[in-house]
Amino acid sequence: MIFPMIGNANLMWTCCGREIDCADKTLVMGILNVTPDSFSDGGKFYAPRRGFWAKTKNLKKALTRALQMVEEGADIIDIGGESTRPGAKPVPASEEMERTIPLIEKLREQSDCLISIDTRKAEVARAAVAAGADIINDVSALGDPEMAAVAAETGAGLVLMHMQGSPEIMQENPEYKDVVSTVRNFLEKRMEAAVSQGVLSEQIALDPGIGFGKTDEHNLALLNEIGELAAAGRPVLIGVSRKSLFGRLFGREVDERLAVSLAAAVFSVMRGAHVLRVHDVKESCDAARLVDTLRFQGLRE
Repeated sequence: MIFPMIGNANLMWTCCGREIDCADKTLVMGILNVTPDSFSDGGKFYAPRRGFWAKTKNLKKALTRALQMVEEGADIIDIGGESTRPGAKPVPASEEMERTIPLIEKLREQSDCLISIDTRKAEVARAAVAAGADIINDVSALGDPEMAAVAAETGAGLVLMHMQGSPEIMQENPEYKDVVSTVRNFLEKRMEAAVSQGVLSEQIALDPGIGFGKTDEHNLALLNEIGELAAAGRPVLIGVSRKSLFGRLFGREVDERLAVSLAAAVFSVMRGAHVLRVHDVKESCDAARLVDTLRFQGLRE
């Protein structure tokens, strides 16, 4: 089935009281990493010192980028203060909050866009929602046992992602008997765990974790079978922007992966994705809007 979720009028995503319709429009999530070591934009919006937002120009630079992405059409701004690239080391919650909370506060003052905090720590998630974030993007899928409680208490949207191991070791010979069924079963169980702790199913979105503890073959299999994940009845988020997968397949450096990232994004929507997490917002929004226009035109004919 090419468009498995078209016409599902009940595919709503609840994020801090805001009802987001994921059936009628592909959502675009713009990536904003305030880290020194993220694989694509690490260091661009980061100053290597304690209290680095004290330098007003650093905060202004990150805020300007966030507002630019909103102007370009981003539905969600995903702010991260800890890199999860392969081999990345964890950072203390205090440092992660120092990097992200002031930016979330400033962005909320100037925009009503959806704001996502990309974190594995419940402490950071709680502070981010209090500062104005609407969504918790948890790549560990409740690795912190307090995360579900934060989502339940705040009503924040909750993205649950599959990752084999941790960022430090996830690419050390990942193996699966059947990657698609393994990822789907994992995400369904994590969703059940969240719901059992008070999270509404309507708050949850699912992410197969392309590039997180998978080989190229695993990643391609998951992209081909997004519909299997969408069958769980929740929005599916796909992050393929500038992935190293494309560097290995086509010999492209990070800043040369726009075309293939857009192709993968379009393919993902055709296979059933509802949210695209991207670096290149303007181009991705154009691609998503065209696919949406064509697929709904097909329904009307």
